[in-house]
Amino acid sequence: MSGFSTSTAISTTSASDATRGLLLGAAGVLMFALSIPMTRLAGGSAAAPQLDPAFVAFGRAVVAGLLSIAYLWITGARRPRGGEWRLLAFTAAGVVFGWPLLLGVAVRHVDAVHASVVSGVLPLATAVIAAPVLRQRPSLGFWLCALAGLALVVGFAAWRGAGGLEMADALLLGAVVSASAGYVSGARLSNALTAEQVICWVLVISLPITLPLAVLTRPTAPVAASAWGGFAYVSLVSMWIGFFAWYRGLALGGTLRVSQVQVLQPFLSMLFAVPLLGEQLDAMTVVFAIAVLAVVWWGKRQPVH
Repeated sequence: MSGFSTSTAISTTSASDATRGLLLGAAGVLMFALSIPMTRLAGGSAAAPQLDPAFVAFGRAVVAGLLSIAYLWITGARRPRGGEWRLLAFTAAGVVFGWPLLLGVAVRHVDAVHASVVSGVLPLATAVIAAPVLRQRPSLGFWLCALAGLALVVGFAAWRGAGGLEMADALLLGAVVSASAGYVSGARLSNALTAEQVICWVLVISLPITLPLAVLTRPTAPVAASAWGGFAYVSLVSMWIGFFAWYRGLALGGTLRVSQVQVLQPFLSMLFAVPLLGEQLDAMTVVFAIAVLAVVWWGKRQPVH
């Protein structure tokens, strides 16, 4: 009887962790969904530029990094050890430098709705990178879904580009790969450090690079208050608070499972872009977004060994 009770308790705890992981992942996705519209708001467009995309990328990391120093000191967090430094550096390359900088430059030249559809393959990209890192073997069906998702995104970008791909689309795909790699390495670290410590240490070790670059790219002319509002959001929420929920969710619920919650992100980003930026949603864009959603959802259902 005692053996049955122990087994049941373990099962209940596991199910509880999985549920909490999914809920935290969903909260992170909700916060991240505003990242693309807010980045566009902060940087403006090529026709009406606001803050330099480089300043948005590095400045937000500086703000979050200074907050991270205070958090690590107040909580008495331990210093990373051994190979953890390498994973922290790899995570920083993806989520501190790659994703925000490539995204910031891209949304100067394409609208937030466009960027949201292209970023819709982020869950599949995360799972593709996680599979070899976690020594898992996705089925053929999963790989077919990954290829179909990529084909849909490329097709959408070519359609929006009047029959050809734009440099902004290549930047967006690079941003997706950067974020996916950073998510996976950050999730691995969450098994040794707390989720909050992971993003904080990532930001702190980046400060020797991000601080001088932010100073060099700081605005020298007045910009709109809305641009500073967008900058404040990506600094406090997208770059810091959102990762508290996201990495904790990945650690509790499993990277491959929780990362699929991101299927909601492009739709939320598009919905936010309409009132925030005054962008329009056309029927074909919605069709492509639904197709990407269907492929990612189906890929989530494919077995992974």
